[in-house]
Amino acid sequence: MGVEVSPSKRICRLHTLNALAALAGALLLAGPSAAQAPAAAVAAPAPSPPPAMYPALSSEMPANFVPTNDGFDYVRREVMIPMRDGVKLHTVILVPKAALGAKAAPILLTRTPYDADKLTRHFDSAHLGPSLDGYDNPVETIVEGGYIRVVQDVRGKHGSEGDYVMNRPVHGPQNPTPVDHATDTYDTIDWLVKNVPESNGKVGILGISYDGFLPLMALVNPHPALKVAVPMNPMVDGWMGDDWFHNGAFRQLGMSYFYDQEATRKSEKKWWTSHFDDYDTFMEAGSAGELGRRRGLEQVGMWKKVLAHPSYDAFWRDQAVDKVLAALPLKVPVMLVHSLWDQEDIYGAPAVYKAIKPKDKGQDKVFLVMGPWHHGQEIREGSALGAIKFDSDTSLTFRREILRPFLDQYLVDGAPKADIAPVTAFETGTNTWRRLPAWPAGCAKGCTVKATPLYLASGSKLSFAAPKSDASEQAFDEYVSDPSRPVPFHARPIVPESFDKGQSWREWLVTDQREASGRPDVAVFVSDVLAAPLKMSGEPIANLVASTSGTDSDWVVKLIDVYPDEVAGQPAMGGYQLAVSMDIFRGRYRESLETPKAIAADKPLPYRFALPTVNHVFLPGHRVMVQVQSSWFPLYDRNPQSFVPNIFWAKPADYRKATQRIYHAPGQASFIELPLVRTP
Repeated sequence: MGVEVSPSKRICRLHTLNALAALAGALLLAGPSAAQAPAAAVAAPAPSPPPAMYPALSSEMPANFVPTNDGFDYVRREVMIPMRDGVKLHTVILVPKAALGAKAAPILLTRTPYDADKLTRHFDSAHLGPSLDGYDNPVETIVEGGYIRVVQDVRGKHGSEGDYVMNRPVHGPQNPTPVDHATDTYDTIDWLVKNVPESNGKVGILGISYDGFLPLMALVNPHPALKVAVPMNPMVDGWMGDDWFHNGAFRQLGMSYFYDQEATRKSEKKWWTSHFDDYDTFMEAGSAGELGRRRGLEQVGMWKKVLAHPSYDAFWRDQAVDKVLAALPLKVPVMLVHSLWDQEDIYGAPAVYKAIKPKDKGQDKVFLVMGPWHHGQEIREGSALGAIKFDSDTSLTFRREILRPFLDQYLVDGAPKADIAPVTAFETGTNTWRRLPAWPAGCAKGCTVKATPLYLASGSKLSFAAPKSDASEQAFDEYVSDPSRPVPFHARPIVPESFDKGQSWREWLVTDQREASGRPDVAVFVSDVLAAPLKMSGEPIANLVASTSGTDSDWVVKLIDVYPDEVAGQPAMGGYQLAVSMDIFRGRYRESLETPKAIAADKPLPYRFALPTVNHVFLPGHRVMVQVQSSWFPLYDRNPQSFVPNIFWAKPADYRKATQRIYHAPGQASFIELPLVRTP
């Protein structure tokens, strides 16, 4: 039986036979020698010729591109200014074209660790205003005033040479070198007035935060050409009440700042997030020291110094700027600018004012401005802060009616004397600017400010009457503070700035305090509804008589304006609890800020500490509230409530619950000294 072959297989066989036949024919044509030669002797085919070589295209980028800057209204110069020790500092100079060819323009200088190039290139624009529209630039003042704008990187940061030291101390016990920010400012000004031909030889210096600390340093042995300084929200004392600690409690959210500022010269390395809620990040680590270890923070110098100096020792005292300036003569007019809700440096400006104002007799060189702002809001939009509205753009008022005339008076040739009050203070509650002769004054003429006790009373009440003996009234209020459930400093989630662009951080001091007032671990005291306005100007002072069942404790005191139950036109403000002034005190420093000591358990002890400056009116229909608690997390590190030598290294077993008592009995009265204004 024959085998059937498929058509496809037939075609394959036919192709194979044809190929074999073609190969045989080729061998026959080649002759016998080729046909009989072994396979290894067959000559290899000649290599193909190399592909044709194409000519290379020339680069379309020039070796050195030179912008035309056509239509620009300013000229940009970048220079490296030599300091007395040979280090050169990167400096950006922006000269309005209207000033070219003349020698009449004053210089407005800012020194910064935040990148001079970035601060002068906010937008790539032909116009000076948009180029400066960013951090630290009061744009209207600079542009409308025709100022030469100079921004310089401090030594060790970004384009400048040298070594970076956080808040480099002045020459002395904490800085044995011959250079500091005072000498760097002096050398910079000296170079500018000699090498900027458009200058009239007059220089002013201003800045915010760290950049506000630097104008204060410029007041130490100032250059003769420095005619005025405007420190805004300056860092002054990092332990007492600015960025790093408040009364001994560590502000652990600042750890990211150490990381970002000191890891690299250009701040390329950034603190990273591990949770959407920072509350969880810090709870998981346990202590601030442990979180720093996990993040590698001990590689940077400032963190090592903080770990080594948790108390108010010579390291902090020697570099407290208010103390430095108090020991020096006053040579340069200075305007201190303070934000009443400054979430970063709420201590600094009032402290410096208090230190240097006594030197100002008959000189009219010290001025103070206080506005209803967060940190740095004076150069941003200022008609509101969070839910609180002020009826006008308070920041614009400051820049146009106070800052610009003040600078012009000292810097612009022929400018009139500015009509600036010694103290210009925004009065919150009434939303009114006040011109005052000094601080605290309360009003322009005839007012007095009297420290008046407001007592924490039984029944969760506040009263101006001292407690009396009454067997029916409890001698104290009590709560349990549990380190495993610390009180958040604002409603969770505590969103890292990288997620919310800093909005919740800027506004947290004015956030509604109702959530805290409803917690069982917060003691709350409330006044009756006010029938008349209650005006305060100055520092409230917390005076607690308190006990703890532990051997260490934190005490947080909050002075709050409680709005009426319903507010016409603003329904969301009904019952709002607006914090007017609040702060924390670490109990281990009750007897000495330098030498911590365990607290005697269950013993009523006095604690006295100042709250931040206020200029506020509690309106009729409102109530006054005081809250007391023992944690404020994660802004401040948790107190373990059992005494350990250094809280940075507290272990999990050290964190223990404690029963806290706030006393309000005769002889053991707790109260807040209110700086009440008495009108004539």
